[in-house]
Amino acid sequence: MTIAIMQPYIFPYIGYFQLIHAVDKFILYDDVNFINKGWINRNNILVSAQPHLFTIPLKDASQNKLIHEVELSNSDPWQKKLLKTIRQSYQKAPYFEKVFILIEEIVNLKVQTIHELATSAIQQTCAFLEIQTVIEPSSTIYKNTHLKGQNRILDICKQENADHYINPIGGMALYDRHIFETEGIKLDFISSKSCPYPQFKNAFVPWLSIIDLLMFNSPEEMMKHLKAYELI
Repeated sequence: MTIAIMQPYIFPYIGYFQLIHAVDKFILYDDVNFINKGWINRNNILVSAQPHLFTIPLKDASQNKLIHEVELSNSDPWQKKLLKTIRQSYQKAPYFEKVFILIEEIVNLKVQTIHELATSAIQQTCAFLEIQTVIEPSSTIYKNTHLKGQNRILDICKQENADHYINPIGGMALYDRHIFETEGIKLDFISSKSCPYPQFKNAFVPWLSIIDLLMFNSPEEMMKHLKAYELI
């Protein structure tokens, strides 16, 4: 079995979905500390031909809390503002109608935490893309928060009887391939390839939220993007 483990991000970029697509089981690492100014509650979309960072407001967010403990803020009606920005920016995109229905359904979900919202966004986007990978949260299964870093990842791999673990390329300095191999687990790192696509008539802006790709690419084109990576 091949697995990957990542924190839940809101509408992440294509590399995140490439990782999901590359494995049999994808574990949402929701019982680790929240990261301020990370990608858990924010991402970039295209507005006036430039990257635009949207942020979903949170209640008392802190790096001393676990991700699944961080609640959404009810004091700011962010949903209407975000949907309005997306509509104004993408309403002339070729796949706007179907994609906006998906985004609107996710944004308007009645949930309490950023973990619930991000998880739903990931799961529903995967269903939209017909990605069949099993997705589960770490907090309900492994009971190993006493372990840290690489040791915890290895423990999850062992509990899953995984023989292959894939990590984003940014983790190359964090994980030791030899240690994984001694445990009978192959370790690879996924490296995404840049695949430009038309964004109206603007100069191409790479690595935006999956929202951007969905707006401009057909299902067939999306499958090509999902496969545009290499394992190192």
